[in-house]
Amino acid sequence: MTDSPIHDAVVERQTPRADFSIDQCWSEYTADEHAVWDLLYARQLEILADRAAPEFLNGLKKLELSRSGIPDLNRLNPALKAMTGWEIVMVPHLVPDDVFFTHLANRRFPAGRFIRRRNQLDYLQEPDVFHDIFGHVPMLANPIFADYMQAYGQGGLRALALGTLKNLARLYWYTVEFGLINSADGLRIYGAGIVSSFGESQYALEDKTPNRIKFSLERIMQTEYEIDEYQKTYFVINDYEQLFDATQQDFGPIYDRLKAQSQTFGTADVIKQDDLI
Repeated sequence: MTDSPIHDAVVERQTPRADFSIDQCWSEYTADEHAVWDLLYARQLEILADRAAPEFLNGLKKLELSRSGIPDLNRLNPALKAMTGWEIVMVPHLVPDDVFFTHLANRRFPAGRFIRRRNQLDYLQEPDVFHDIFGHVPMLANPIFADYMQAYGQGGLRALALGTLKNLARLYWYTVEFGLINSADGLRIYGAGIVSSFGESQYALEDKTPNRIKFSLERIMQTEYEIDEYQKTYFVINDYEQLFDATQQDFGPIYDRLKAQSQTFGTADVIKQDDLI
């Protein structure tokens, strides 16, 4: 494990546009960078075959992400846009919140250009092109989840104006990044932070340690999270309509209630109202 930054000369020579986007310059990826993608892809696909949600696996297939090497956005974007109207934009690093939400609200997903080194296969602090494209993009091929992501972006812009970003960020964390779904075949993974992690793909479903709690919007918005270790709690949806429907309401009264209650739950807390799985 290492937290040393990765210097991407292609990124460093570019001046980001006003929306922080840059060119992918796909032809400038090295053979070793493509090989790292292939290694990560093969390893994850094997472990996810009976762990990932069918919608995620279908997205991999429909977008032909099994092709060797880091995906070329010149090929990937037209395919994704034809399915759900989304496209991927390359960014040099994590972008400001308002920029991120604006991209999502306009059906654009920001992805880092760089890819991790071979000594970082199992952990990377900042999301790379593998996490962003392998982890996130297959679910954007699902129309309902794609609509949820756009609605989340729109909600994010409002949360910034209301000063409630902390609550909304927790929703992203426990769904988009670390969400589980109760499928016909049992619990499955759809969150990008899990499907792109070799260790957590097993831990999230099979370890007895973490709590697995049925989805509750306000409970999630009150729950803290940690970024540098496996989750102590996962929230489980019944279907993607449940996520989309949750965003089709006025969050203002919810934020007001949460402010009035001023209650926060720890990452491992279980409360009386929780519906445990």
